[in-house]
Parts: sequence; structure tokens; C-alpha cells
Amino acid sequence: MSLDNIQLPSIVIADLFKNSLVELNNNEFIPLQNEQSHSFAFLGKNVKNVVILVNELSFLLGILSACGLTMADVALINLYKNTVSYTLLKDNLQAQTILLFGVTPIHIDLPLDFPTYQIQQYNGQKYLHAPSLANLIGDKAEKTKLWTSLKTLFSIA
Repeated sequence: MSLDNIQLPSIVIADLFKNSLVELNNNEFIPLQNEQSHSFAFLGKNVKNVVILVNELSFLLGILSACGLTMADVALINLYKNTVSYTLLKDNLQAQTILLFGVTPIHIDLPLDFPTYQIQQYNGQKYLHAPSLANLIGDKAEKTKLWTSLKTLFSIA
């Protein structure tokens, strides 16, 4: 499945966006706290320990579908409302794979930097960072680079 041809029916889009990601006040958000009193909220159930950090939702659901993931498989954290570090993600969510869209490794206090689309292993976790989803939408070359990395990261044929 290609990221270029993902289309969601309007009824699904309306249902997905009936509340603002920033202002959701229902039980979709699961607040977490660790012993240092850091808390943050996320969407999803984190079944597969995949954490995604974004500043916008955009066409993310299509990307998840192409990777064989659903919102139940991930924890989606909106950085407009939360401040997190890579250690908090590991300690609180047992994150094994972290996708950063429009977020650089330094934003989560990762002590290393690496090029976009390069899968980087550190601290028992795999990281991939890419431009923001809004920047990817209209750029076929960048979407192709992202898709190539995602296929490797999630072992997609």
C-alpha cells in the first residue's frame, strides 16, 4: 500500500475530528505519571509500544494504516500540550519505537542527533524522525523517503 493513495471516507474523517486533538476532555487521553511527577496525555492504547510525537495530526492515520497499525497500537502524544523526554517515554510507555514528525531528537532530550529518515537505535529503542506531516503531504519525494524508512522499520514487504 502506498501513502500517495490513502483516502478516508468523509464520515470517518468527521468522526475522527469531532474534537480537537489539543482540547480533548474525554477518556481518550490517558494521563501518566512517574515518580518524578511528570505527566502527559496521549491518544491510543499503546498495545505495540510505538510512540509517535507530532505537532499536527494531518494524514497520520493513513500512514498508520499503511504500516499495519491502528490507534490501539500506538500512543500519540501532542507536544502542544505535553513536554516529554526519551527517558519518560521509555519509563512510562515502555516505548520501543519512536516516530518523530516535525520533532527533532533534541526536543525529547535525546543526547544524539541523526539525519531524517535514518533509523537510529539508542537506549534499547528505535527512532525515526521526519519533517512535519504538513510538510510531507504535498511532497511526493519526501513521502517516498518516509515510506522507504517505515517499510524497513516495521518490516513491510
